[in-house]
Amino acid sequence: MTKLSADTPYLHPETEIEDSRLGAWTEVGRGTRFTNVDLGDYSYCDRYCDFANTRVGKFANIASFVRVGATDHPLEGASLHHFLYRSADYWEGTPRDEAFFARRRARITEIGHDTWLGHNAQVKPGIRVGHGAVVASGAIVTKDVGDYEIVAGTPAKPIRLRQPREIAERLIALGWWDWDHARLGAALEDFRALKAEAFLEKYGG
Repeated sequence: MTKLSADTPYLHPETEIEDSRLGAWTEVGRGTRFTNVDLGDYSYCDRYCDFANTRVGKFANIASFVRVGATDHPLEGASLHHFLYRSADYWEGTPRDEAFFARRRARITEIGHDTWLGHNAQVKPGIRVGHGAVVASGAIVTKDVGDYEIVAGTPAKPIRLRQPREIAERLIALGWWDWDHARLGAALEDFRALKAEAFLEKYGG
């Protein structure tokens, strides 16, 4: 029996989901925390991920202990401690700094379709990881990652392309990630057997 569903995300124990939308056929690993996250159809993450203010495309593959859109602290003032904005936790009757939280929430991180974020990778707030891209295990991404690029290191730098530019552009134009569930299932054997160029030739990309 299939454990994933078009109607209900599969949530493992101890997940914390706040102000987020989870798409069809999605899975969220044990101990993961999502705050203001949009998780696209068929995307999943393994254990103990932490995402904030992030839009994840479809078919994203996210390993364990990945952090995306980590919250930041104010650097320009006399202190960077969170008593500045979480003031209500320290003084009764003192409001928290809603403007600071609004600025933090506005820094959206974007993860493209058909991406792979390796174990313990980090993607900083406001970064775009392009369609088809791969972020290696342990990488810290501080700059945008292009479509179908593979990046690694701290800070992350491009290693090579996952697909040649021409093939990458054709895959994006084909947009197979927008196919319906039945069409994906019908093409499953070709996804398994064909290299990207042959797949494109067969499906018109």
